[in-house]
Amino acid sequence: MRLKCPIAGILPAAVLLACVGASAAGSATATSGCPLPVFGPGVAYHPQIPPSEFGPNVDNPWFPLTPGRTLLYSGVKDGKHALDLVVPTSRTKVIDGVTTRVVADRLYLNGRPAERTSDYYAQDRCGNVWYFGEDTAELDRRGKVRSTEGSFHAGERGAQPGVFMQAQPELRRRFRQEWYQGHAEDTFRAIDLSASATEPSGRFPGALRTEESTALEPKVLDNKLYAKGIGELEERAVKGPREQLRLVEIIE
Repeated sequence: MRLKCPIAGILPAAVLLACVGASAAGSATATSGCPLPVFGPGVAYHPQIPPSEFGPNVDNPWFPLTPGRTLLYSGVKDGKHALDLVVPTSRTKVIDGVTTRVVADRLYLNGRPAERTSDYYAQDRCGNVWYFGEDTAELDRRGKVRSTEGSFHAGERGAQPGVFMQAQPELRRRFRQEWYQGHAEDTFRAIDLSASATEPSGRFPGALRTEESTALEPKVLDNKLYAKGIGELEERAVKGPREQLRLVEIIE
């Protein structure tokens, strides 16, 4: 694939994975030996996060974050041609006492830089991946920051980390991926463990399909596809404005 937008100035972003949570009331069930939060009202969501149970090395087969690997996605967003570059970096960041992996995410629309984000992930001792926050910036046509809405760090101003990917996905079980009331309220659930995906980057039988939604955009519903050893293959809106990003290339 020949890139049609500049990438030389791309900075690393953050991806963090972490796990072992419990609900505010202490209600939890076990997955691979680690307790995970029971889904409930966001205001009552306070998972317990022992920092010693988490680390920045994310090797969950459904969502591996390999430093130095670049995933290129192409498609449509906001009615424009979109190119998204996702780069797990060698950098780490401590959030809420947990050392997380920083993942750089750079979005271009019609060849122009539109958004830059550092995501923070950590993985628990059982292999579940948690999301600890993000620093995001929307850019104007001149590349200047016009908004940082959606940025949050777990442990600050009531924000909480969420389960991003189970070690062994359970069908139909819903999780909060993040919680910062009024700003970051994404949830997800696995809906198919045997999906078949054909992407520009190849064919992937036995893919995982998930469903994502947020109370902040009740008329929007997204599906994502994941392949073992690779991670996210595709994101597609099944309700709401047309959006689709598909994996087109992996650069090691």
